Amino acid sequence: MRFNLRPSKTSFYEMFATSGENLVVGARLLKELLGADPAERKEIAEKMRAAEHAGDEATHAIMRELNETFVTPFDREDIYRLASSLDDVMDFMEAAVDLVVLYNIGDLPSEVADQVDVLERAAELTAAAMPRLRAMKDLNEFWIELNRLENQADQVYRRLLARLFGGDYDALTVLKLKEVVDQLEHAADAFEHVANTVETIAVKES
Repeated sequence: MRFNLRPSKTSFYEMFATSGENLVVGARLLKELLGADPAERKEIAEKMRAAEHAGDEATHAIMRELNETFVTPFDREDIYRLASSLDDVMDFMEAAVDLVVLYNIGDLPSEVADQVDVLERAAELTAAAMPRLRAMKDLNEFWIELNRLENQADQVYRRLLARLFGGDYDALTVLKLKEVVDQLEHAADAFEHVANTVETIAVKES
C-alpha cells in the first residue's frame, strides 16, 4: 500500500491555475494587437505590460510558497521549473508586443497571425490543464497537443523567415520584424517546456 504523506494544502494548484489563465489574457492581447490600428497599439502594450506584471506576481507568489513550505505536492525542482516556464511564456509575448510599439512597425506579415493563433491555442490548453495537476489525471493529451503545436509553430516560423528574407522588405524592417517573430517563437518553445515539465511531474506521480 502506498501512503500519501503530503499535505492537503492546495495553494500551489491555485497559483498555477492563475498563471495559466493569465497566459490566455496575454495571448488574446497579442491577437488584439494584430487587428489594431498603429495608434491603438500603445494602449494594448500597456495592457500587456500589466498582464506581464500580474504574471510576475503569480510567479513570485509560487516561489515564496515554495520557500516557506516544507512538504510540497510534488518535487520542488519541478514546481520551480513549471513556474519559471509559465513566466517565460508571458515574458516573450510581452516582449513581442513591446517591440512592435517601440519599433513603430507598420503592417505585420500575415504569417504572424498564424504564430499568434498557435500561441492562443497553447495558452487555452495550458489554462485548462493547470487545474488538472491536482488529480494528475487527463494530462497526457495536453503535452501531446502542446508538442504538436510547437512543431506547427516551428513550421510557421520557417515560413516567416523565408518571407522576411525574400526581398519584400528593406534590411532595417527585416531586422525589426525578425526580433518580433523571434520572441513569438521563443514563447512557443516556452510552452513546450511547460508541457515537458507537466509530463515529468505526471510520470513521477504515477
